[in-house]
Amino acid sequence: MRAGIVCPYSFVAPGGVQNHVLGLAGWLHRNGHHVEILAPGHPAPGALAAHGLTDAQFTTAGRAVPIRANGSVARLNFGPWVSSRAKQWLDEGDFDAVHLHEPITPSVAISTLWLTDRPVTATFHANSKVVRSLVLLNRLLPGAVNRLDATIAVSRAAAKLAKSHFGVHPVVIGNGIEITDYPFAPCATTWRGGDHPRLVFLGRYDEPRKGFHVLTAALPLIRRVHPDLEVVVIGRGEELSIPGVTFVGGVDDTERNRWLGKADVYVAPQTGRESFGIVLLEAMACGAPVVASDLDAFAEVLSDEQAPIGHLFSRGEAQELANAVIESLAEPRDLRLHRGRERAACFTWDRIGPQVVAMYQLAAERRFTEVDGALGRSRRWIA
Repeated sequence: MRAGIVCPYSFVAPGGVQNHVLGLAGWLHRNGHHVEILAPGHPAPGALAAHGLTDAQFTTAGRAVPIRANGSVARLNFGPWVSSRAKQWLDEGDFDAVHLHEPITPSVAISTLWLTDRPVTATFHANSKVVRSLVLLNRLLPGAVNRLDATIAVSRAAAKLAKSHFGVHPVVIGNGIEITDYPFAPCATTWRGGDHPRLVFLGRYDEPRKGFHVLTAALPLIRRVHPDLEVVVIGRGEELSIPGVTFVGGVDDTERNRWLGKADVYVAPQTGRESFGIVLLEAMACGAPVVASDLDAFAEVLSDEQAPIGHLFSRGEAQELANAVIESLAEPRDLRLHRGRERAACFTWDRIGPQVVAMYQLAAERRFTEVDGALGRSRRWIA
């Protein structure tokens, strides 16, 4: 199969969708498929190689413009030059399957959707209020959504929003990870972090929806019980100085996993707009106990057939966060260790990848049945 994957967000600033695209492309390549990526910007040095991909498998759609929406920044690009680049990429790629991420955005994704005549699979990631202009765009251009042959959402919450705003009925297929990339070992002492408990936060701490302000409000309450608590913050943001909090900045995946592997509790205090929660999987894969806000997407990821694997608290509530952390630290460190690892293993690319390929096949079958066959075009790839 020849697969073309389009990411609307710039690779200049890595994020969850970009990492998902790289992971999926790497899995497709390892399993014998030809895969190419079209997106703004360019991955950081070594990012493609880390997934077994080459520079030739990535085509830049040019520079992107930062757009503020819903408390975050999305770097997108759109316009005649972008459409020209997308057309050239499609013509040269001769793809059997075109996979668009966040297709109804003013970006290279929707440009590609308008230009391609091949089977299209779309993945919806968002779980937040849709910008009014995007809803209007869909109403003005109803053919955009109708052109999608198969749709995916990364969680039930994202599927609900896609159905509400765009009238699609996606199949839920989560984000993927490579479980072998995450170190995993039982706790050998009282605390995973050494001789005192360690709390880890990961994310853009100056972005309000990440909830770092909720965590900082809870820290004095936690330290009443654990005065020796160490707090490590991983991620980029404006420089801060908070007593007892160590900011290690942006780190690579190996260093991130090292910190997660030594965390006695990983805290995800996000207040909204989270569509999946892959960082919860990453923490569980490294053996870290998890405390998270009760966002629908987080609760979905953090639950197995028995019950929640970690501790959930009401979003935005510092007192509840503190209580959940204290309760977690009172448990044996390895109480949920293997359940967490097993839950994370449900989202390995070897499980997620075949589900995505099945959607490519469904898109190809629908496209041939509804359009290509009627026009007398030959049937393209179907496994």
